[in-house]
Amino acid sequence: MEIRLLEANDQALPALAALMEEMQVHYGVACPPREDIIFGLESMPPGAEILLAEENGAVLGFAAFSGIYPGPGLKPGIFLKELYVGNNSRGQGLGRRLMRALAGLAKSRGLSRIDWTADPDNERLLAFYDEIGGMRKTDKLFYRLDGEALDKLGM
Repeated sequence: MEIRLLEANDQALPALAALMEEMQVHYGVACPPREDIIFGLESMPPGAEILLAEENGAVLGFAAFSGIYPGPGLKPGIFLKELYVGNNSRGQGLGRRLMRALAGLAKSRGLSRIDWTADPDNERLLAFYDEIGGMRKTDKLFYRLDGEALDKLGM
């Protein structure tokens, strides 16, 4: 098992795209064609990165994240956008290994924290985040601007 950063023109792109398709099914949301997923991975914006968990060429899980600034004390951090472990690899400690690798990466880069969101109804996920030392922050409210509201504001 190897955990590593996704690289430009990475050979793992098709396997990662397939795992992202599985993730969309898992969440019950629409999924673009695989070619579009690969194009999106090839053209990620600056600062967007993905840690891959691989074994024998198969991508078993990933953590997608971006750098953020500022945080407390005007220090940089990481925002974890997505942590996903494939259906066949769950319950084997892979999510913990990805989070450990992400924490190690943050420390090696001199970053002060990792922030993320979680579905408040997913008790198994919340228990996992609690177990690894995540602190629930109830003093913040999550907002999103998309669709028509984004179009209207961006005129």
